[in-house]
Amino acid sequence: MNWKKRGGLDWAQPPFRLLFLALFFLAGIFLGQVFASRTPAAAGEELDRYLSDYLQVDSGVSPQAALAAAVLYFRYPLAAFLLGFASIGVLLLPVLTGAFGFFLSFSVCCFTAAFGSDGVLLALAVFGLRCAVTLPCYFLLAVPSWEASAALISLSFGRGRRAAPVIYGRDWWSRLGLVTGLLLAGMCAELMLSPELLRILLERLMP
Repeated sequence: MNWKKRGGLDWAQPPFRLLFLALFFLAGIFLGQVFASRTPAAAGEELDRYLSDYLQVDSGVSPQAALAAAVLYFRYPLAAFLLGFASIGVLLLPVLTGAFGFFLSFSVCCFTAAFGSDGVLLALAVFGLRCAVTLPCYFLLAVPSWEASAALISLSFGRGRRAAPVIYGRDWWSRLGLVTGLLLAGMCAELMLSPELLRILLERLMP
């Protein structure tokens, strides 16, 4: 999956692909803030009731909680990885990256809208560890996947004789293994630490 430099800046290099996808992520964050500002006040009241009810739930790791955490941790990185096997990933990966930024920003803004400055701490307790793990893992998979998708689409449009073959070699699968390990470690840490941290914050903010 090596593209040759044609002169000037080599826009096929990983830093430029990362920058391109990061711009979509930032655009998603901006749109999330815009939409969150238009969220009805009732949504904040529902969030307040949800967090109040959370205090009444016994802590502990259940199969349902583990499954939900797995979905939250793996959905975007896994989708990015799979799109590397399809030429349509050239279009869908930027959209997926924007959606990642949008829903993250929207969720954080809902916390701040409902609880003011205290919402920042609550959002950090809920999303902090997850973002610290999933964001780098996502881009670690999305950047090479976008390169692979671009190579596939170049083959599809009649340039197969000149384009390098798309090879999913050892680096490709080693990267997936590394990301899987990091996501599992982050998921386990969140299941053990985040509920108690959130509970402590809620007890202080909503006595």
